[in-house]
Amino acid sequence: MQVFTRKSGVLCGVDEAVAVLKLCSEDPETIKSRALYDGDRVSKGETVLTIEGDYSGFAHLETVYLGALVRGTSLATAVRETVENAAEKPVMFFAARFDHYSVQSADGYAAFIGGAAGVSTDANGFIRGIEGVGTIPHSLIAAFDGNTLAACRAFRNHIDPAVTLIALVDFDNDCIGTSLEVAQYFGKRLWGVRLDTSGDMRDVSLTAGPKDTFGVTPELVRKLRKSLDKKGFDWVKIVVSGGFNSEKIKRFTSLDVPFDAVGVGSSFYKKKIDFTADIVVVNGKPCAKAGRSLKPNPRLEEV
Repeated sequence: MQVFTRKSGVLCGVDEAVAVLKLCSEDPETIKSRALYDGDRVSKGETVLTIEGDYSGFAHLETVYLGALVRGTSLATAVRETVENAAEKPVMFFAARFDHYSVQSADGYAAFIGGAAGVSTDANGFIRGIEGVGTIPHSLIAAFDGNTLAACRAFRNHIDPAVTLIALVDFDNDCIGTSLEVAQYFGKRLWGVRLDTSGDMRDVSLTAGPKDTFGVTPELVRKLRKSLDKKGFDWVKIVVSGGFNSEKIKRFTSLDVPFDAVGVGSSFYKKKIDFTADIVVVNGKPCAKAGRSLKPNPRLEEV
């Protein structure tokens, strides 16, 4: 059995696929597998896994191991493309709420394979033994009657001091004013602020203009950075989020927008890289459907 990828990308899901074969085949000791590794770059059509043995012992596993490869590689590739466009700015995997909770551990693992700097839930970080990171949520601010500073004070008073304080500053649609307020109160205890202005709103600091003044924009980030520095809060980091994808991040970096990290969510799930498995050799002789054939890959290693 030969498994190949339909598109180029960053391979992920191999460890899981091999585990499925070793743990769930009827006679795993007789199964021989050769594969690439999670994190390897793969080209369209490249063989990533071969399986040799009595087909009746592993035929029932095809759907399972292909699914692991498809989801893992799709996510890892999407994250890697975003990370590369971010030009070394940390990319946070904030996608947990955009899919079913049962997939969080595998998705978080794929995100790390792709180069994510952090994940938003402990479930995302489970396989790597890493805790989730994030900022205070809008709901906490709402619970304090819309007072961002009060919400941040409660967070700092009740959450382990080792947990970084990152204030979410768009609740009142005044990112600059709110950022200066929390920076003035917390000083060096404030690690950073996060902008998450809705794509159908314009921050109060921006004048009326074209549609590209809505949401988190280069101009808003520049104004915020300038305002923080002017008041002596040059250590405060700026995290951007809300509708960011690989292309938008690339635009921000090309314009030298002074952000320090970015949170990305649903766009990671729009990439799809499929895999196909074919029997190509039977009893030592070539045997494959028309258009398919054995494609040896010297990069494969026995696993």
